Amino acid sequence: MIPDISTWQLILMIVDYTIKFAVIGVIPENRKPSSANAWLLVILLIPFLGLPLYFFFGSTYLSRRRHRIQKEAVDEINDVHAGFPDVPDGAPLSRDITSMAHLNRTLTGFPALEGHAKALWSDYQKTMLRIAELIDAATSYVHIEIYAQAWDTTTAPVFEAMERAVARGVDVRVLFDHIGSQKYPGFRKFKRKLTAAGIQWHLMLPLLPLQWRFRRPDLRNHRKLIVIDDRVAMMGSFNLIDRSYLMRSHVKKGRQWVDSFVELTGPIVASLESVFAVDWYTESDEVIDITPPHDSDPEADDQNVLQLIPSGPGYTTEPNLRMFNTLIHHARERLILCSPYFVPDDSMLEAITTACYRGVRVDLLVGEKADQFMVQHAQSAYYQQLLEAGVHIWQFPAPYVLHSKFAIADPAAWSAFSSPEGSPVSESSPVSRSSPAAAASAAEMHEIAMMGSSNMDMRSFSLNYENSLFVLDGPLINELCDLAAAYLSVSHELTLEQWSQRSWVRRYIDNVLKLTSALQ
Repeated sequence: MIPDISTWQLILMIVDYTIKFAVIGVIPENRKPSSANAWLLVILLIPFLGLPLYFFFGSTYLSRRRHRIQKEAVDEINDVHAGFPDVPDGAPLSRDITSMAHLNRTLTGFPALEGHAKALWSDYQKTMLRIAELIDAATSYVHIEIYAQAWDTTTAPVFEAMERAVARGVDVRVLFDHIGSQKYPGFRKFKRKLTAAGIQWHLMLPLLPLQWRFRRPDLRNHRKLIVIDDRVAMMGSFNLIDRSYLMRSHVKKGRQWVDSFVELTGPIVASLESVFAVDWYTESDEVIDITPPHDSDPEADDQNVLQLIPSGPGYTTEPNLRMFNTLIHHARERLILCSPYFVPDDSMLEAITTACYRGVRVDLLVGEKADQFMVQHAQSAYYQQLLEAGVHIWQFPAPYVLHSKFAIADPAAWSAFSSPEGSPVSESSPVSRSSPAAAASAAEMHEIAMMGSSNMDMRSFSLNYENSLFVLDGPLINELCDLAAAYLSVSHELTLEQWSQRSWVRRYIDNVLKLTSALQ
């Protein structure tokens, strides 16, 4: 007997199935299968909740204005760099590396340029004092674009230097992410102090619906860069905030962030200034002239070949992810990866495990305990597969939060890496450098690296505005190797045997939260 169905029940059924059939044909467009499947699962199981969530957090649509600005910016960058080849003339680069530079330029407009790495900063307090010192030497302008900022006892020297710069007629412009900074104590007071100091500032990606400034709420501008007088720049993973991030729970647990910043001079500074100029115009409508790259000092002993790789929702080709994967596939003997949030998409996971199967030694540096519950479990859901493939996972000890982000392929200083017990990590390498096969391999290898603001997770590859620095050649790679060695010396290795003993509850939570990582 067919049960009676009211008119309203029939209407709801028709609406329900109409939504389901519609999303099956709409959501997969221009979206990775893993992301599309996760969203479809949520919508098909709970349509009246999943559909609103998708409209708020799943849509890849950006405002037409931001897309227009991004397109105009790429055109302008191409014009400024029109006379520059993909790589500097005479640079000692292989054909393989040159093709990587061409890839990045095709996707972003930026060529590889010469640059001097004056220092790789990793001490928190000394880094803040160095930023203040550089600002005190400014004569024309100071441009700061950093995701999270706060005026606290640690950062006070930097903001006080900005005040002094304004007082002597220097233009000081500051950008910080709205959501990224708002969650920290004293945000309103911070904005008032900036205004009182005469500092020009704007929120990045502001979420202000009452002012008709609304956008997808989970987008972030995660870039971290400083440019002063078109002569010196800094970039990396530091935020402009105390290393405890001022949160009471962090202070109570002794949680402190561990970061790195590279100080740069030379032609590469113009690339960083271009990124700032575009982001400043996007938020303020003020045009800043983009200056072509200056000449470098050929006599300097810190000369590098560098290429800036900006990324974000405006870059639909995901240049950041493509470059990370290209670097991983480039590795012949050794690969060092360091990321506080490691949630790879399918292409990166396949690239890393394939590198292991090719005989590449892969060392992954992550934190023992992440500062975010969901990320911690989504990340650890990949450990089993990585360990089984042969990846060596090193956990930086809590309560410190390893926040540096870099990758190194085939470092020449690879023998410097040792385990905490003192046995060389390199002993497990498939070939000895003294063998004929290794000699031939070494002749083909060229060490390269990347560092910057980007984590190795789906958020950084697709949702966040990031800036990464591709190091094609130069001593900066050795400095990153030294930094990696320092991190490894205090970390402990997670073995497959240890990881296999985790509880079924941990396995379940990891697997559930792994699904959420694809909801983009």
